[in-house]
Formats: sequence, structure tokens, C-alpha cells
Amino acid sequence: MNHTLNSSEIQDFDLALDLRYAQVWVSQELKTIICQLTADYVPIEDFKETFLQISEIVKKGEFEKFIFDKRALRAFHQPTMEWYFIHWKKDMLSYGIKTHRKILPSEKWFEKMVQIAKDQILQTYPDHIIDQLDIKYCDSIEEAVAL
Repeated sequence: MNHTLNSSEIQDFDLALDLRYAQVWVSQELKTIICQLTADYVPIEDFKETFLQISEIVKKGEFEKFIFDKRALRAFHQPTMEWYFIHWKKDMLSYGIKTHRKILPSEKWFEKMVQIAKDQILQTYPDHIIDQLDIKYCDSIEEAVAL
């Protein structure tokens, strides 16, 4: 299923990137970036390229919040999550992105896989930055923007 953002969810946002696997919306006023994955699986190299492009947006603005909408995903890839968690988030923290809101697919197995992977990453990388971040899971873009 391909969930797309409706106009009320993004009324304060401008489309910054429209890529093969993702759309990226920004609001300078709200200091927030939304990344919505639009495919059920994103190859790791395409994922990294997408997030490197998001990095360039972050570096040019004064953003504080990143909303990651993963509802379209139907596959879980541990190396991708590890790169995102350990490298990308750490880099973005240095530019002011401390608040992370995540919207997961509704399947319970996906949520369980995320938690298992997160626990493994925290054990493997003891110098992680999770204690410096505000991470919450949400059910919608509106909730993620408000929290």
C-alpha cells in the first residue's frame, strides 16, 4: 500500500525533493523536515543517496525536527537502519536535528524488528548518541508535527 500525504498534513510544508523512493517536505517556519518513503523497499545505496540529499537541506537551514514516514515499507533491512541510526543521525545532530519522529508500518512484526535491531545497534555501538536525541513513534504526520 502506498500512503501519500494529504494536503492537511503538509499545508505548512514545501516539497523539496521528489525522488524515486521518497518525497521530502520542509518547513523553515516549523524547523521541520518530513521524509516519506514511497516504496515498499529501498535499496541501501538509494537510501543513502536520499539521506545525503536530505543532509544538504539540513546544512542550509536551521532545522530541529526530522519526521520519517516509513508506512510504505514492507521489508526491513538491518544494514540500512544501522547506517541511518549510527552515521546519519549523528551527523545531523551536529546541525541541530535533535527531535526525531517516526511513523512505522502498521504491521506489528515491523515494529518488533525495529526494536530488535535498535537493541543490537545500541549494544554494538556503545558510543551512540541516543541519549542526546528526542525520539518518539507516531501514528500520523499531524501527530509527529505536533509532538
